[in-house]
Amino acid sequence: MNRKKRVLLLGATGSIGRQTLDVLKRHPDEFELAGISAGHNEEALHEIAGEFDGIQAASVLEGNESRWTVPLFTGPDHVQKLMDAVNYDILVNAVVGFAGLAPTLRALETGHDVALANKESLVAGGQLVKKALAASGKKLYPIDSEHSAIWQCLQGSRQKDVNRLIITASGGSFRDRTRQSLENATPQEALKHPNWAMGRRITIDSATMVNKGFEVIEAHYLFDIPFDRIETVLHPQSIVHSMVEFQDGAVMAQLGSADMRLPIQYAL
Repeated sequence: MNRKKRVLLLGATGSIGRQTLDVLKRHPDEFELAGISAGHNEEALHEIAGEFDGIQAASVLEGNESRWTVPLFTGPDHVQKLMDAVNYDILVNAVVGFAGLAPTLRALETGHDVALANKESLVAGGQLVKKALAASGKKLYPIDSEHSAIWQCLQGSRQKDVNRLIITASGGSFRDRTRQSLENATPQEALKHPNWAMGRRITIDSATMVNKGFEVIEAHYLFDIPFDRIETVLHPQSIVHSMVEFQDGAVMAQLGSADMRLPIQYAL
């Protein structure tokens, strides 16, 4: 019988973190939650720890260590302390923002695979991550639905046969609004994404389409495709998650429901 894959989950209380936990609960014979972290929500983190056996340690920026039955690391370097203490096989990096770059690099440099939901790791540090991947020989598995789709479409294909990547975009909360009407748009309206249930930051970035720019940069580093061969297309239904066009004119597309648990599960 194969040993369970040990998962270290950073950003456990966020949207991707919660859906990752759901995947782990559905496959208890394959995965073990080895460690968890959160930014500030110690209460939610403590509840998660009570739901899973096998957790070796946890970390949060500020917390009460006396209430925990496993080691709790705190302080500005709590994630680094957690990663050094936990014995794990794969890191799920669901940290929001630039803070996610350092854990990605540390995991690769210490010989661990990474399932990546943190865009900034590649947007801000793509060259650093590529260097760490080359040196470690480990793998980087994308969790973004668009990049997971491209990854799936490329299975069994040769890099030299790829002509272009086509990344789909839902258009976000304001896709049907006129430019004039956006002058009075509110954050509350921006947070009402028509298709996806995501965290607040990424939902805002989707409404402004900044997120799609990030995804083009991610795709460039993930798949070694030049920027001039990566295109985006508006697809409000969010059924086709992305496509790959090959040199012979054939197009491979990945279709699925708007559910982040699918790319999370595929990466794991």
